[in-house]
Amino acid sequence: MSKYKKLILSLILDALGYVSFIIPGIGEFSDVIWAPVSAWIMTKLYKGRTGKIAAGISFVEEALPGVDVIPTFTLTWLYVYVFSNNEARKDIKKKAT
Repeated sequence: MSKYKKLILSLILDALGYVSFIIPGIGEFSDVIWAPVSAWIMTKLYKGRTGKIAAGISFVEEALPGVDVIPTFTLTWLYVYVFSNNEARKDIKKKAT
C-alpha cells in the first residue's frame, strides 16, 4: 500500500475514533469495542516494532476516557514517513513483504 493511501486510511480511522463524541450516549461503549479493533488494525497497517508499539498506544488512548481525541493513526503515519530515519522505514517495508 502506498504511503498516501495509508495517510488517507489513517485519517479515516482517526475520524471513526471520534464517532463517540458525535453520538451522545454511546461514547464509552463504542470505545470499549473500538480500542481493541484499532489496535489490531494498527498492527496490520504498520508492521514490526513500530506497529506493535503504536497498537499499544492506540489501545490505551482509545480505552482511557478523555484522551481519545489524539489522532493516533495519523501521528503514526507522520512518525513513519516524515520524522523517522530511513532505517525505520526499511524495517517496516521489509516486514510488510
